[in-house]
Amino acid sequence: MKPRRVLIKLSGEALGSENGSALEKSILLRFAEEIKPALEDGVQLGIVVGGGNFLRGADFQKLGFNRIRGDHMGMMATVINSLAIAETLDSVGISATAQSSIALDGTCEVFSRTAALERFAQGHVLCFGGGTGSPLFTTDSAAALRALEIDADLLIKATKVDGVYDKDPMKFSDAKRYDQLSYDEVIQQDLKVMDTSAISLCRDHNLPIRVFDFTTPGELKKLLKGEAIGTHVGEQHV
Repeated sequence: MKPRRVLIKLSGEALGSENGSALEKSILLRFAEEIKPALEDGVQLGIVVGGGNFLRGADFQKLGFNRIRGDHMGMMATVINSLAIAETLDSVGISATAQSSIALDGTCEVFSRTAALERFAQGHVLCFGGGTGSPLFTTDSAAALRALEIDADLLIKATKVDGVYDKDPMKFSDAKRYDQLSYDEVIQQDLKVMDTSAISLCRDHNLPIRVFDFTTPGELKKLLKGEAIGTHVGEQHV
């Protein structure tokens, strides 16, 4: 079925270039062009982006830094990415608003469900930064949380492969691709779709997930039109 409101989870690494640049303008513009057709069909979009193109709190822990402080730094990285996406969308004529779970006066709006729904009604794409606002939670968990808070019909995980596999298809030619999975199958088989907390939250509220190849032009439009693109994760197989 064609969704009415969707939350897209995008990794921070997807915004960087192969030469090491944390933000690549051409990639941001391509993402904006992929979004345009969805908006023309009336779908409302929210985006949660990670901060791994800049840093992760867990990486700092490996270097001996305090994990809590590292996570707060990682949250700031996600705000930078959400601002970059919002600016890019605005530059191509798509109204966009960045909202953060962390108060940053003069930089972006503070997230609230009421404000988010008002922005959707105004036709804006919402770019959610700051993760959940608390350390020790991933942006996967933030995506599941925001999707439920905004009453999304679907949570989309944008990746570089065309669905969920039983092992890395980049390394194993015999990797098996799944068309459909239950939440419990993802957790029990440790398939790394999203972290366990995020999958559990979606399962508890019966929020379906679609995992698809973000790098293939036109796939997002097909998915938002209701086509069975990628792998479906949910309580009911479709």
